[in-house]
Amino acid sequence: MKRIKIVGAIVAAGALLAACSGTGSDEGTDKTAKKDYTYAVVTHGSPGDAFWDRVKSGAEQAGKDYGVKVEYSSDGDPAKQSQLIDGAVADKVDGIVVSMANPDGIEDSVKKAVAAGIPVITINSGVDKFKAFGAITHIGQTETIAGQAVGERLKAEGLKNAICVIQEAGNIGLEERCKAVAETFGGKVQNLQVDGTDDSAVQSTITSKLQADKSIDTVLTLGGQYAIDAVGAVKDSGSSAKVATFDLSEDVIKDIQAGSILFAVDQQPYVQGFLGITGLYLKSINGNDIGGGQPINSGPAFITKDNAAAVLKYAANGTR
Repeated sequence: MKRIKIVGAIVAAGALLAACSGTGSDEGTDKTAKKDYTYAVVTHGSPGDAFWDRVKSGAEQAGKDYGVKVEYSSDGDPAKQSQLIDGAVADKVDGIVVSMANPDGIEDSVKKAVAAGIPVITINSGVDKFKAFGAITHIGQTETIAGQAVGERLKAEGLKNAICVIQEAGNIGLEERCKAVAETFGGKVQNLQVDGTDDSAVQSTITSKLQADKSIDTVLTLGGQYAIDAVGAVKDSGSSAKVATFDLSEDVIKDIQAGSILFAVDQQPYVQGFLGITGLYLKSINGNDIGGGQPINSGPAFITKDNAAAVLKYAANGTR
């Protein structure tokens, strides 16, 4: 992440130089320009979730680097997430970063923010709706592209019968991943709904499924912490199924090194948080609309045994 910090420093330095004339005076500087920017980050993630902790860390680090205030809040209930967005609008923040796992549920609130003149950048989920809602850009990975790549990798492993574990009901991004995997896998893909708020329940649900169907040879999870549950479920059930996952954590990387997880798909949540704030900051200080009307891809990046060691030190720092 050092490269990102350097970019932030260059942006800040560029803004300072642009404000000065060739004589060293600040004749071109707008001395009344606002300096104390406040940005709200409103996600659908759960507190304590490793993935969303990294999104938060990225956003907060960008805030520190640029000298701005970042207010982070989250709620998985679309109605409550909408209330958080409405609250940010009422507080007249200078920009909002929002994830849209359920776009229809927060559409009115996002559009109200845009109508109020508040720049919005979407992250993680909602790539198909950000333009219609009036957001500047979307930062994340295209779930279809990522899912198809996963399906191809699993097929190359010679696997035939997979369960795709969905930990959050109504999250269109998760459903898109499973659908895209099925398009290229070449075998059978069954969706398995679990309660992502209860790790023990996740593991027991996967265990029961593996015990009931011995032909399942693949467990694909859609979040790093659930991959750990899947590894436990494979062991508990006596199954020989292989585990792969979207997203990662330090424990996931260690399991990849140990061979109990085939690979992880990293959409780089730290980057999503950091670039979300970066985009809003550039809008505030220079009127930039990043992305050119297109989404900015933060992934997919595949973590395997070949590169796990290089990534592990960043995961240990809470940035991967």
